Amino acid sequence: MSKNRVTPEEALAFHLEPTPGKFEVTATVPMTTQRDLSLAYSPGVAVPCEAISENPETAYDYTTKGNLVAVISNGTAVLGLGNLGALASKPVMEGKAVLFKRFADVNSIDIELDTEDPDEFCRAVKLMGPTFGGINLEDIKAPECFIIEQRLKEEMDIPVFHDDQHGTAVICAAGLINALHISGKKIEDVRIVLNGAGAAGIACLELLKAMGAGHQNCIMCDTKGVIYQGRSEGMNQWKSGHAVATEMRTLEEAMKGADVFLGVSVKGAVTQEMVESMAENPVIFAMANPDPEITPEDAHEVRPDAIVATGRSDYPNQVNNVLGFPYLFRGALDINARAINDEMKIACAHALAKLAREDVPDEVALAYGKSLSFGRDYIIPTPFDPRLIHRVPPAVAKAGMDTGAARRPIIDMDAYEVSLRGRMDPTASILRGINARARANQARMIFAEGDDPRVLRAAVTYQRSGYGKALVVGRQEDVRKKLEEAGMAEAVREIEVVNAANTTHLDQYKDFLYNRLQRGGFDVQDVHRLAARDRHVFSALMLAHGHGDGLVTGATRKSAHIMDRINHVFDADVGSGAAGITAILHRGRIVFIADTLVQEWPDENDLADIAERAATVARNMGLEPRVAFVSFSTFGYPVSERATKMARASEVLDARGVTFEYEGEMTVDVAMNLKAQENYPFSRLTGPANILVVPARHSASISVKLMQEMAGATVIGPILAGVDGSIQICSTVSTANDILNMAVLAACRVG
Repeated sequence: MSKNRVTPEEALAFHLEPTPGKFEVTATVPMTTQRDLSLAYSPGVAVPCEAISENPETAYDYTTKGNLVAVISNGTAVLGLGNLGALASKPVMEGKAVLFKRFADVNSIDIELDTEDPDEFCRAVKLMGPTFGGINLEDIKAPECFIIEQRLKEEMDIPVFHDDQHGTAVICAAGLINALHISGKKIEDVRIVLNGAGAAGIACLELLKAMGAGHQNCIMCDTKGVIYQGRSEGMNQWKSGHAVATEMRTLEEAMKGADVFLGVSVKGAVTQEMVESMAENPVIFAMANPDPEITPEDAHEVRPDAIVATGRSDYPNQVNNVLGFPYLFRGALDINARAINDEMKIACAHALAKLAREDVPDEVALAYGKSLSFGRDYIIPTPFDPRLIHRVPPAVAKAGMDTGAARRPIIDMDAYEVSLRGRMDPTASILRGINARARANQARMIFAEGDDPRVLRAAVTYQRSGYGKALVVGRQEDVRKKLEEAGMAEAVREIEVVNAANTTHLDQYKDFLYNRLQRGGFDVQDVHRLAARDRHVFSALMLAHGHGDGLVTGATRKSAHIMDRINHVFDADVGSGAAGITAILHRGRIVFIADTLVQEWPDENDLADIAERAATVARNMGLEPRVAFVSFSTFGYPVSERATKMARASEVLDARGVTFEYEGEMTVDVAMNLKAQENYPFSRLTGPANILVVPARHSASISVKLMQEMAGATVIGPILAGVDGSIQICSTVSTANDILNMAVLAACRVG
């Protein structure tokens, strides 16, 4: 399997395209008419201003305050890079803002403060307090981070949370709850050794002590050894709070007989000898990044009974803060909390631990390409578990209410959980599952248009992302030159460049093509020109002979031309039952529109075929199909020949006995709106349709382009279905990422 790696060029391109940065601000209200403007601004805006002036709590009703978090840093401790300054920390803070939105639907704004003075920092944040529902502090060096957080907590009446400290502590605590459960030990009895007396380490011990760990049982170490009572070197007030009376002076001494090791220090700090000296069923959380204090392999070599967690995604049991901070803030914001207290953090840890002990949904296993179940290698939920959004925030909110932190307690917790489920974007899990399947399949992907820089970037990314082998059709020198111009000169040694001049299979290809086309007006010379000079035909021949597993093309030529060339090699025309299915992703919904590629004017039988093709695609992408045959009429009114054929298509499916939901004819609003569907209780659809079969190709194309241009929808496809080979056709306006998406679909054989 190819190693998934990111090059500097790719990272910079990701942050540059399609627009600089990682997020934008969009309006949630209409701003199209003069009346809209009058309500949004003057004079209408005066009314909520007066209401808030009379009752400040109504700011949570009339503004974004209740779902807005500030991600604030001064850049003094950026990732593992050190003091890069405020401006250089902005990409990290933007990334944190995106994670808030992606995982918990929390809006956030990044703010970088150009000061290292704690007084100035605190004053700036305090002055901005009215704007936000919470403050997330990030990448601030110790000990200033302790000072800043404590002062802001005392001076502000909204949650202030330093994720580097408490986020790590919460996830660590969740994992430890389950690790101790497996080993049959209790937190109040175990001896814990922590290495790394920085912000995260101190927060971890403080939280574990709040959960019952004994002070004398917790040994903290730093670069100078054990922090013991009476030590003066390298001490501060925060370390002193965890000093214990002990004769131990080194990490090695502390590890003897220890039940738990927590590491937030440096690579290699723990040796196999240290691990070997620990108690039975030792728990080892080696959380240093990017490399742990000891690798799981080295730990298990000497102690097979060890339960090991790291901060890395390529090992089991990743201690990942994204499991905590989005959901902590979600729960805190939803009760208009004054603070995030210890009880809320502990509730978050217990909710995470409980979730890991439950059966793992199939979609999670699919996303990770392996079966997951509670045990030594699965003590912490995965970041992409869809249950997190509706399991963790309610626990946090309840703890906040029980401890008096809530301004607005939640009355109906069941309804609250339902509302949380609706915040999760289902398209994200679908696409994640497809990506995981692609990595598992390791398909050899043929990129037909090796003279296009977009295609080359997609091919390189495909291979570097670990999806499989990229086979680029083009001339070696031309490919090399274009990769150099794109800043990826080294990639020419990674991908495989193929063409008629360097293949040993050309004669075989020509024989196959001649036998297929000889009665269609093609002579030997015609076939030679097609096989040797037309990259689309050549690529299709590679696929037909098993010299690749999938094909992506269409970035440089219109789809009609591409389909003509593909049909020289495969049966992908009207008579073969092929169809083009386009996926539209918009505001957390995914809808398939068909046929967008093959059938110009389908009759009722063709429409039924298209519905079956689309249902197959939907199921291959993890969705249960609900098909609507759409028109300008609904169930017979108004009467039209163009609408009648859509109704007859349902009758065709009746006779075929298909196993998916379908209905029609109907207008799009009836098909997709549950409220509108209530007027037709006889309808066989049990929910909004996710497949729209349209009367003709022109209506499909218009629908897709309108959604793309007017609504800003993400378009994937058309996905070519019903063809023997896995072929996907891009549009000529595709970005490198669009082409990559089509390659992933081809790798998964969704058609």
